[in-house]
Amino acid sequence: MRILVIEDDPTVGQYVRRGLEEQRWSVDLVADGEEGERRAGSEAYDLIVLDMRLPGKSGLQVLHALRARGFERPVLVLTAQDAVDAKVTALRAGADDYVTKPFAFEELLARVEALARRPRSLASPTLNVGDLVLDQATREVRRDGELIELTPKEFTVLEYLMRHSGRVMSRTLITEYAWGYHFDPGTNIVDVVINHLRKKVDAGHGKRLITTVRGVGYMIKDDGGIESRSTRRSREPKEQ
Repeated sequence: MRILVIEDDPTVGQYVRRGLEEQRWSVDLVADGEEGERRAGSEAYDLIVLDMRLPGKSGLQVLHALRARGFERPVLVLTAQDAVDAKVTALRAGADDYVTKPFAFEELLARVEALARRPRSLASPTLNVGDLVLDQATREVRRDGELIELTPKEFTVLEYLMRHSGRVMSRTLITEYAWGYHFDPGTNIVDVVINHLRKKVDAGHGKRLITTVRGVGYMIKDDGGIESRSTRRSREPKEQ
């Protein structure tokens, strides 16, 4: 599960982040309302932990904006505002649960787990980059309609790149997402997996989707160019 924590208090934010990561979840932490709203609206998170008093935009403004744009994932409000009217306002604005500070982490964890057990929304489970399609529900990957067999780690790395299509993802970020924090920082495991993905995803296709940004990391994108085989076939003149 991917969780976004939007919390401007660094002590609280890091405390929540570490605790959730110990449950083997992937957690991102941002300290600004505007940045939190942007991340929540552009990346595939399963749950958001949202403070109400934030710089840039208040938590309530972020909540209103996300729900207005059709964001359907659970939002757990974590705030020092314990007045009844504040709780009612947040819940009516679209919050799924409300935890007040100070809090016991065990309670927060139980509430996160309860929200995670709710049925997922009916949003499309597929990620698309050009003619490459990854189905998060069936864990199938196809390019130009042809099934690609991937190992679990290859699937995880490809999914991470496709979630951030068009953005350069560093080796460290990829490693932390796919392997967690228990890894040797000197390992070249990411390069090995990317090499395998290139052979499976790009081999036999005129257009390469996975690219290296030297000294930075890797990126997957579809920037036009050479047509896929299915498109070429559809354009070929038929025999008379």
